[in-house]
Amino acid sequence: MPDLARHPAGYLQALNPQHLSLSGKTPVIAAAAKWFAGMDLPDEAAVGWSGGADSTALLLALHSAGCCVRAWHIDHGWRDNSAEEAALLAGQAAAWGIPFFHARLPVAPTANMEAAARKGRLAQFAAWRRQQGIDVLCMGHHRDDQAETVCMRMLQGAGVSGCRGMRARHSLDGLNILRPLLHVPRCRLRAALREAGVRWLEDASNRDMRFKRNRIRHHLFPCMRAAGYDPVELYLRWRRQAERLTEEIEAEIAGIEITHDRSGVSVSWPDWIKCPAAARARLLQDMMAALCGEGVVPGRRHILLVERWTAGGGRGGLDLSRCRLERRKGHLHLESVVPHPHR
Repeated sequence: MPDLARHPAGYLQALNPQHLSLSGKTPVIAAAAKWFAGMDLPDEAAVGWSGGADSTALLLALHSAGCCVRAWHIDHGWRDNSAEEAALLAGQAAAWGIPFFHARLPVAPTANMEAAARKGRLAQFAAWRRQQGIDVLCMGHHRDDQAETVCMRMLQGAGVSGCRGMRARHSLDGLNILRPLLHVPRCRLRAALREAGVRWLEDASNRDMRFKRNRIRHHLFPCMRAAGYDPVELYLRWRRQAERLTEEIEAEIAGIEITHDRSGVSVSWPDWIKCPAAARARLLQDMMAALCGEGVVPGRRHILLVERWTAGGGRGGLDLSRCRLERRKGHLHLESVVPHPHR
């Protein structure tokens, strides 16, 4: 078991040493009933547990609400002492009587560390789902996280659908992902932990300014507050507007069928033409997801190319990086031009 005294002061909001005793009781989060009021919680679920305040609050709150939980911990290997942290969390979970599962991922040699880390996490979660038969994963994202996500996607030029932020529930490769705390502010999660006498790990990477989210959290949002604006309220209001607009767009394409054949996916060309531009962008996204798998979406540059190509009557073909778009008789056809694991 790692020695808590070896961790530098201020880095580790050390998990209370008394909880490391194997005879320790699982702390009760008194606010759990309020947080989960009206929700249909699973009887059994995994929690993506980093050891930070948010995921710790979720883990203990679900336990307090009567859910049989297990902790899934991913070590990205970004810090020299991440293995010690994982061992510390294993001891804490044992003290609480919560099953703990840990995996260390190789550091991907890429400039986009966040995207590579997300891909690795999801692959490991999918593997645990198959091995353990757990089909519900709960994540500790909260209200402030949601506002940061909307801001980040807007700055990246995301469309209306992307600016809805994180979904409260969705399915990915057979794993049902729930985010039951999206309505709870970060400050309330930490206050509940303090009330229960629980401390948590402070991840040094949360202040690494290489990551866009950290620049938003520690620079942009404080500047907005200093100027008299509440960034969380502002971006969540835009999220609600994006949700409403997305519903209108989805109503436009509700009756359009995406058909599959041996070479790709197709939709009716007359149906494609009669859609507004925003609905065509969403339909193209759905076609690409159906062909290449969820998470593969067209970029803004490609959407603009498709609009110009459509306005010209769809003559010839159009290359979209890993896909090719063609008009074939009465249909718009999308086919893959590179092998991928979903076919």
